[in-house]
Amino acid sequence: MAWLKGNIVTGLAIGIGAAIIAPLVVPALSKAAKPLAKAAVKGGLVLFETSKEKLAVAHELVDDLLAEARAELAAEGEANPAEDQPKLGQR
Repeated sequence: MAWLKGNIVTGLAIGIGAAIIAPLVVPALSKAAKPLAKAAVKGGLVLFETSKEKLAVAHELVDDLLAEARAELAAEGEANPAEDQPKLGQR
């Protein structure tokens, strides 16, 4: 039972100390947290914009590749009649 009493006293001391120190620490932390949060939001925004630009470039590249592939398929289709080409899934 002695260990229980020691833990209660220690817990009370920590709780009282935190209650006394909290009004002094919280304003200082909130002043420091705002610039950190603002920097994190700015960094996220920059990352979002950069990613959006890079995805647009990749989308354009894929569109170009699809257009070239369609053009080649159309050219091959004109050169080879449809009856000569095997159907999908057949060799």
